[in-house]
Amino acid sequence: MLRYKVLRVFLLLTFLAGFALLTYAYLDVTYRYRDRILPPEEVDPRPVAIVFGAGVYPGGRLSPMLADRVATGVALYEAGKVQKLLMTGDNSILTYNEPWHMADYAIQLGVPEEDIAFDYAGRRTYDSCWRAKHIFGLARVVLVTQRFHLPRAIYLCQAVGVDAVGVAADRRVYPRRTLAWLALREVLARVRAWLDVHLLKPQPIGGDPIDIFSPDYKGRYE
Repeated sequence: MLRYKVLRVFLLLTFLAGFALLTYAYLDVTYRYRDRILPPEEVDPRPVAIVFGAGVYPGGRLSPMLADRVATGVALYEAGKVQKLLMTGDNSILTYNEPWHMADYAIQLGVPEEDIAFDYAGRRTYDSCWRAKHIFGLARVVLVTQRFHLPRAIYLCQAVGVDAVGVAADRRVYPRRTLAWLALREVLARVRAWLDVHLLKPQPIGGDPIDIFSPDYKGRYE
C-alpha cells in the first residue's frame, strides 16, 4: 500500500513539475520581448524585413493573412524602413511555393524584384529565424506577421542571434473561428518554440551562405 501511495505522489509531483515547466515556457515566449513589437513609424531603419509565409490557395492567390503580411512588408519598404524583403515560407513540394507567390504580390504592389529575396526552406518559424542567421547572415531585421505570431517569431530570432523587432500585419478583421483556432494553436506553438530553443535544438535545412545584397544574387530559381 505504501508503494502505491509513493507512486501516486511521485506521479503527481512529476505532473505538476511538467505543467509548471510548460507554463513557464509559454509565459517566457509570450512576454520576454513584447516591447519589441512596434508601430511602423517607430521602427528604426534596418536592412531587411522578413515576411513570414502562410497559406496560398490553388492558383497562387494569397490567403488574407498572408496578403496582409506582404502588404505590410511593402509599406515598410516604401517608407524607407527596409532595403529588401525576404520572403520566407514553405516550398517542400513542387506544386506549392509560398515565397514565389508572395514575391509576385509584392511586385504587383510596386516593389522591384531585385529588392526581393527568397527563402524556400522556411517551413517553420524556427527554420526561418535560424536560416536568417546561418544562411543569409542577417543581424538586424524587422519581422512581419500577425500580432498573435510576433512574440514567438521575435523570441526565436533573438534566441538564434538575430536582433529583431516586429510589426503587426493585422490590416483587417479576421473571422472569429479562425482567430480562435490560431489562439489555441499558438499556445502549443509557443511551448514548442521554447523547447526547440532550450532542449530539442532541431536542425533546419542548411546550405551554403547566401548574400542577398550581392550583385550576383538571383532570388528565383529557374
